[in-house]
Amino acid sequence: MAQSIASPSGVHDKTQGSRNARTGLIFLGVALAMLALGYAAVPLYRMFCQVTGIDGTTQRASTAQAAQVQATGQRISVRFDGNVSNGLPWSFRPMQTTSNVMIGEKALAKYEAKNNSAREVTGTAVFNVSPVQAGKYFNKIECFCFTEQTLKPGQDVEMPVIYYVDPAILDDPDTKDIQQITLSYSFYESGRL
Repeated sequence: MAQSIASPSGVHDKTQGSRNARTGLIFLGVALAMLALGYAAVPLYRMFCQVTGIDGTTQRASTAQAAQVQATGQRISVRFDGNVSNGLPWSFRPMQTTSNVMIGEKALAKYEAKNNSAREVTGTAVFNVSPVQAGKYFNKIECFCFTEQTLKPGQDVEMPVIYYVDPAILDDPDTKDIQQITLSYSFYESGRL
């Protein structure tokens, strides 16, 4: 007959409690890591899109980089669009609807924003380019979208964008036949995006 060896009273309970505590801490760590990843997902995705041009995200170029780009002599139409979210008490629109620009040449577009409220409001612009394949070839040198914009009550401002279309757009089989690019901005009240 097999005989079981008795352990001192409570040793089994302490070992089991220690395992339960360790398992609980592991699950808590996993839950906290998932929560942190959830908060980091949007900025990480935005950074990924900016690097790759995916989802129509434009590229950012320095003045020095833009100076090295040669104009091709070929033109492309750029259409401008502006929107505001429902919660933002602003008017926002492009000052020109389209521009026929030379590929590789720096160009200027202006938007107009007005705070229609009786309070100071800070807005943040999100942007995209369509068709989305053109995003990696649309380079912004200077843009109001790089920083938050604060408008005083009733204030009306012009917001410039200096940009160029990279000549490499003509070498890409997916973009070489594009005739028009749309640059679209949507403003949201900061902290509500």
